[in-house]
Amino acid sequence: MLLLAVPELRNGSALSSLRLFQTNVTQPAPMSFSDAIANAAPAVVNIYSTGYDNRSLLYRRQPVERTSLGSGVIMSANGYILTCYHVIKDAEVINVILQDGRIMDAQLVGQDPHTDLAVLKVTEDNLPVIPQTETPNTRVGDVVLAIGNPYNLGQTITQGVVSATGRAGLSNYVSSANYADFIQMDAVLNEGNSGGALVDSNGTLVGINNANFKTLDNNRRIKDVAGIFFSVPYALAKRVMDDIIAHGRVIRGYLGISGNEFIGRPGILVTGVDPQGPAAAAGIRTNDVILKIDGKVIESAFKTLDLVAETQPGSTLVFELERNDQVLQTEVVITELATTG
Repeated sequence: MLLLAVPELRNGSALSSLRLFQTNVTQPAPMSFSDAIANAAPAVVNIYSTGYDNRSLLYRRQPVERTSLGSGVIMSANGYILTCYHVIKDAEVINVILQDGRIMDAQLVGQDPHTDLAVLKVTEDNLPVIPQTETPNTRVGDVVLAIGNPYNLGQTITQGVVSATGRAGLSNYVSSANYADFIQMDAVLNEGNSGGALVDSNGTLVGINNANFKTLDNNRRIKDVAGIFFSVPYALAKRVMDDIIAHGRVIRGYLGISGNEFIGRPGILVTGVDPQGPAAAAGIRTNDVILKIDGKVIESAFKTLDLVAETQPGSTLVFELERNDQVLQTEVVITELATTG
C-alpha cells in the first residue's frame, strides 16, 4: 500500500528527499535589535557626580558627601556629552566611564534647567559617537530602545513603543504640566537611566531619557506610574546643546503672557500678563485676542510660544490684536527668558 501511495519509494532513491522525513527545516532569523545596540551603546556612558550637602549634626553643620548616578550620550568626536541637569546639579566632581572601561573627568559646559539638560566636555581621543540624523521622524507606534545604567547595574537595554511624540521648539521645558511636549514611551527608565539614550530600531538617537511620570496616592505621597516615561526629543536636545556650546546658555525670547486657543478659529485669548514683561510694556492686556505676529496668522499657542522663544532678544515683533471688537497693532520688544536653577 505504501508503494502504491508513494511510487518514488519503488527505487529506494527518493526517500531522503521527502519532506515527510526531513528534520532540518529552515527557520526564519529571530527578530533582534543587536545591530542597533552595537551601533549606539558604546556612545552611552555612565556618569557619577559628587557634591556636598550641609546637614545639621548635634547643633553644628557638617558637609556630607552626596553621589548621584546617571547616564550620558557622547554627541561629538571632540568630547561633548549630553546628560540631564539633575544628574550633575551642584556637583563638584563629575566622572564619566565609557563602556570600554576608560574613566575620565568631565567639565560642565553649561545647563538648561527648562529642559533639564546639561552639556559636559571630556578630553579624550577615539571617542565613540552615537548615530544621529538631523530630523528623526519619530512616530507613535515606533519601537524604541532605552540605554542607560539603572541602579549602577551596568549598561542595560529596555524596549518599548512610542505612545506620543513631542515638539522640538525652544519653548519646551520639563514640568508636570508640560510632559506632553516630550516623547512618551513605555521603555522602562529607573534611577540611573536619566541622561541616557533613546534610540530607534536602527540605533539612531531620537531622545535623551529624562523621567517617569509621577502622581500622588490617596495619602498625598508621590508615587511612580508604571509604563509612562519621557524623553527630550533629539531635535530640541541638539538645539539646546548647540546654544550652550556657542553661548554658555540657551537664549530664549520672552513675551510674558499666558493664553488659551479658540476652537474652530485662529487667535489666542490672553488670560494673563506679566506686569514686568515686554507684553505689558507694549500695552497688551488680559482678554485681548492675538490674531497675528509679524503678519503670520496665529494657529496655536504652542507655535506662538516657539516663535517667541526662537526670536533673538532685543528683536521687535508686530502684534495684531482684537480688543472690544477693534483691531489694533502694537510693537513688542522681546526680552530674554531668565534662566533659573
